Amino acid sequence: MVSFSFLSLNGSGRLAVIWFWISLLLLLQKGRGVVSASDYLVGLGSYDITGPAADVNMMGYANSEQIASGVHFRLRARSFIVAEPQGNRVVFVNLDACMASQLVTIKVLERLKARYGDLYTENNVAISGIHTHAGPGGYLQYIVYIVTSLGFVRQSFDVIVDGIEQSIIKAHENLRPGSIFVNKGELLDAGVNRSPSAYLNNTASERSKYKYDVDKEMTLLKFVDDEWGPVGSFNWFATHGTSMSRTNALISGDNKGAAARFMEDWFDQNSGGSAFPHESEANENPRRVSTIIPVVHENHHELLELAASFQPSAGKPVTRYLSIARRVRSALRLADRPKFVSAFCQSNCGDVSPNVLGAFCIDTGLPCDFNHSTCGGKNELCYGRGPGYPDEFESTRIIGERQFQKAAELFNKASEQLKGKVDYRHAYLDFSKLEVTLPKKGGGSELVKTCPAAMGFAFAAGTTDGPGAFDFKQGDNKGNAFWRLVRDLLKTPTQEQVDCQQPKPILLDTGEMKQPYDWAPSILPIQMLRIGQLVILTVPGEFTTMAGRRLRDAVRTVLTSGGNGQFNGNVHIVIAGLTNTYSQYVTTFEEYQMQRYEGASTLYGPHTLSAYIQEFKKLATALISGKPVQPGPQPPDLLDKQISLLTPVVLDATPPGVSFGDVSTDVPQNATFKRGDMVTVVFWSACPRNDLMTEGTFSLVEIFHGKDSWIPAYDDDDFCLRFKWSRPFKLSARSHATIEWRIPVSAAPGVYRIRHFGASKGLLGAIHHFTGSSSAFVVA
Repeated sequence: MVSFSFLSLNGSGRLAVIWFWISLLLLLQKGRGVVSASDYLVGLGSYDITGPAADVNMMGYANSEQIASGVHFRLRARSFIVAEPQGNRVVFVNLDACMASQLVTIKVLERLKARYGDLYTENNVAISGIHTHAGPGGYLQYIVYIVTSLGFVRQSFDVIVDGIEQSIIKAHENLRPGSIFVNKGELLDAGVNRSPSAYLNNTASERSKYKYDVDKEMTLLKFVDDEWGPVGSFNWFATHGTSMSRTNALISGDNKGAAARFMEDWFDQNSGGSAFPHESEANENPRRVSTIIPVVHENHHELLELAASFQPSAGKPVTRYLSIARRVRSALRLADRPKFVSAFCQSNCGDVSPNVLGAFCIDTGLPCDFNHSTCGGKNELCYGRGPGYPDEFESTRIIGERQFQKAAELFNKASEQLKGKVDYRHAYLDFSKLEVTLPKKGGGSELVKTCPAAMGFAFAAGTTDGPGAFDFKQGDNKGNAFWRLVRDLLKTPTQEQVDCQQPKPILLDTGEMKQPYDWAPSILPIQMLRIGQLVILTVPGEFTTMAGRRLRDAVRTVLTSGGNGQFNGNVHIVIAGLTNTYSQYVTTFEEYQMQRYEGASTLYGPHTLSAYIQEFKKLATALISGKPVQPGPQPPDLLDKQISLLTPVVLDATPPGVSFGDVSTDVPQNATFKRGDMVTVVFWSACPRNDLMTEGTFSLVEIFHGKDSWIPAYDDDDFCLRFKWSRPFKLSARSHATIEWRIPVSAAPGVYRIRHFGASKGLLGAIHHFTGSSSAFVVA
């Protein structure tokens, strides 16, 4: 019909019809607007990386007694991919983990190559840790980092590798035309300098250029899908993940993991994050259950009668997928749009503590010694205090909330759009013998070298965030004879090494310890990622405040003075710390002389920072000139050499007549709780190592709705709910799960119950999943 009508028209009529359809197509194309104008393809993804919640040592404090025994909230890998439509692309992964691992990076890249070919490689993929000290350890390959975890923990390693891969797959599948906006702002009350005496050893002229002795600036990226609008944000801000203490036993993302959960829930609650969060909202979980469940209007007596009709359900077998299906955010998720992903990334946090009230002696309450952070000569008594002191969970919430509040503000006001190239440079360097050219004061230059890795005496003193033991103290540039004798039983450093590391007295000569395999890394990656006028410097360690400033300034000078005006003086540079592998700290030369914890942990000697600056300047020059860089020597893959002394789960058991999932201690009969109260239920359980419940939950709070429906309200991802696991003695096959729910102010009134999911191991090794629930109770 149409073709006949068209052919029957005269010449001018046909021309008019042709122009009509051309105009309509142009209008439609314009209606898509941003699609045709977009510079980038943008994709974000997130996946669970919560490791074993039992028996495994936590990574960070090197405290052998800090063993995981439950979950505060779950850990995630969050990724973004930015690609030119027909060109380069970069991947950035933020881990709720203490740091990146060289071995993890190697295995993730192998999987990406098998799946995508050469699309994602060591050159354009960055994997960074937030530095929580409350995640399971045992996933790094060098001995010094897995001593307290009794060697390599395959389960910790596998869940992180799997989670990173899955988060990148999700980001890749979500790639769509979009825009990226950048914003920056000051956050004043989320970090203090924990080694001010070392910072003060930097020259007065350099210190006078800065208002604070820590970096207060947060830099945020806002990702906007052309069709769906905002789909995520990533920000970089320097503060340690040490709000949770060295005695905490619950898996937690600490303050940055909390901030990420707060912001993701805030965005979902506000259907796009248009409303700015008030402090009272962030004090709870920004998500409102009352927006999911209608407020119950029955009177209190009717609610009590309803609750009394639900007794505890006996433990029963289930499939593991029920735990996944009952997750709160599974029910909330909109299947037809990308999930909002928010990441709070680490930067140059080396000397920055979230314990902002300062460091005090626990015996006297007086401030610790300024230079050595001791109390009566003992480092064990000096602890930093967070803003929620003495409650570490409250400190974690407050520092997380402060970062979330600033990020939400920057997110809402972000207006500067990233424009320009996507590019990257990457190189491996042998930091055990890197030659560095330094300018001399009177003119000319001198050649110095970095050293094989070594840790000083003050390393063992720990920090005010987590003191060490014995008689070690920070600021020790001499050591003592007894510990030198102990050291020499392992490895006596050569005179050349002693001279190279001066004034550091060597406690552990890790770079020259090779039995049964390498104790510390020698080959390290450095990397630059560019997205328009943003440049990310990925570093495999913890730079102090001033070290980070010097690195950023050196790279900025190269980028803005060359490259035919590519940046036009406008470049945003962020440092992504603890990325791709881990090599401890990097201080300035002046800070190194003080030999506080950070200087004692600067592995490669006093010229480590100068080496980084020299090599990053080379990357920056190559980036703006479009030239390649030499890849450098490959780091070793030590997976086949790993040793594990962690005993496996042999058997789980319950008393005769008791099933897994049965309630051991129930809520009181006819119980009514108020908002702010703690509800506690204890279940007969099994070892959480049997199933990590990846993308699922161990604990669940359900609210009764309608005539016969229990709706998920809170789970492992919620700050108000804690899963604690225990056994009566170390080798016992019996165990309990204690679930604690601090009822939020935002909880809807109604009838609730607490539910537990787990997995038991039988005598022949078979895994059986189970669930059980408490009696119902009223929240009024």
